Amino acid sequence: MKRNGIMVVLLLVLAQAQGQRMSDSVAIRLLLEKESATWRSGDIAAHAACWQIRPYSRILISTGDSTVIDVPPAMMLNPPPGSAGQGGYSINTNYKMGITKNTAWVSHQEESVSANGKRTYSYEIRLLEKVKGQWKLVGQSIHIYKPRNG
Repeated sequence: MKRNGIMVVLLLVLAQAQGQRMSDSVAIRLLLEKESATWRSGDIAAHAACWQIRPYSRILISTGDSTVIDVPPAMMLNPPPGSAGQGGYSINTNYKMGITKNTAWVSHQEESVSANGKRTYSYEIRLLEKVKGQWKLVGQSIHIYKPRNG
């Protein structure tokens, strides 16, 4: 009887942990979708709310022509006029993530479609931390590529 009780408690603990990971993964996906949409719409305050800039924050973008751009993280909170709000939309796919307590990494592919229909493809790695119960981006690495079939 005691053994069955221990098994039940163990299963409940495992179920709770799995449920927390699932809700964290959903919250992270929603944050990444919000971050993309608010940048494109020009909602600077909502976009800034997706970020928590740390002393170790870093944003690197590698372009299709082998150029690497080291974006100042503060730009996520206060972008130069005209850099955000250009319209369009993005589609994120192939999410992979690792969540450990209050930190997470996420990789995904993004297809960005500008307001005039131009498509850009990237592999993205995002670094997140949970701050006051909310997931926030603290860094990212974006690698732009041309699809093999395009």
